[in-house]
Amino acid sequence: MAGTWLSGRRGRWAGALAAGAIVVSAAAWWLAGPARAAKGPQRGPAPVAVVVERVLQRDFPEVATGIGRVQALQSAVVRPQIDGLLAEVLFKEGQTVKEGQLLARLDDRALAAELAQVRATRASNVAQLETAKLDLVRYTNLLAGEAIARQRVDQQRAQVQQLEAAVAASDAVIAAAEVRLSFTRITAPLSGRAGLRRVDRGNFVRASDAQGLVTITQVDPVAVLFSLPQDLLPQLAAALASPAGAAVKAFDRSGGALLGQGRLLTIDNQVDDTSGTIAAKAELPNPDGKLWAGQFATVELQLRLHPGATVAPTRAIRTGPQGPFAFRIDGGVAKVVPVKVLRESGPLTAVTAGLSPGDTVVVDGHSRLVDGSPVKVVTPSPEEGTPAQAPAPEARP
Repeated sequence: MAGTWLSGRRGRWAGALAAGAIVVSAAAWWLAGPARAAKGPQRGPAPVAVVVERVLQRDFPEVATGIGRVQALQSAVVRPQIDGLLAEVLFKEGQTVKEGQLLARLDDRALAAELAQVRATRASNVAQLETAKLDLVRYTNLLAGEAIARQRVDQQRAQVQQLEAAVAASDAVIAAAEVRLSFTRITAPLSGRAGLRRVDRGNFVRASDAQGLVTITQVDPVAVLFSLPQDLLPQLAAALASPAGAAVKAFDRSGGALLGQGRLLTIDNQVDDTSGTIAAKAELPNPDGKLWAGQFATVELQLRLHPGATVAPTRAIRTGPQGPFAFRIDGGVAKVVPVKVLRESGPLTAVTAGLSPGDTVVVDGHSRLVDGSPVKVVTPSPEEGTPAQAPAPEARP
């Protein structure tokens, strides 16, 4: 009986506890009602912060990029052509000189005296020749009157010819002496920039000196020699055949600052079998002297121009399992749009399908995007600024 009474009592206690729990839960739910009403309905996912840019329509250049080295079209080591004492230096290191400009002068006193001597010898020969010609006239008149023998006239004529040859020889000696004397004036063989002076005034210089006096290097225009993959040979041939020529731009080694623009001159006649590349040469005007011989540069060669192409930022093009795509913004929502890429050129990419001029595409913030994600367009801070796009023609309407 006692066991039955204890079991019944435990059951009543359990039921009471269960009923109390229900009452507490109901009260809590009733009290939380105003808070639920204040919160309102549950919201969807938060918008993703993204940076966007517009798709443009513009002429799109198809370019090939390579590393090149600047070369002077002309360079000459200025050497004396005769041995002598360097009497005067008339240029400054780094000076821009013109072709024919006097750069230095050798001591010319000995050569000037030699020239005076040979000129005096010529004058003596000329005087003897004039006398011999007068005698020949007299003898010829006497021969007409049979006053002298013909042999005497023939001898005089031979003497005149001998003296004429002596005068001609004197003329040749004078010309040679004048040339040697002119060598004492050392002039610039071409227009360009003078390098470092290698000999000072007062030194005895020789024509056999390998280092010479100074090196003159042409600085405007200059040449750039660079290499491109052999796969571009068809495009290079077409660019060379174009009447307008292929445009070439030279940038600093980082590819940032533009140093000069010019045209493609030629390509090598064979492919380098060790690297699979072909050498190309371009000529660039250099009036500001930004390009120096021996300088390395990043070279961009325009192979072809696509007029009126649809151009998107390269950072907007992503690659997925189905190929390239972009996130286009429509009504504050990111939509996945498959695209067809025509050509990529640095910060810009030309596309032939998927995007249209005027579309807004995401260039930063892709990592949290999926198709249909709401987005919030933000402007990047100056510290995080996006890379600047290359200068482009104005978008077409």
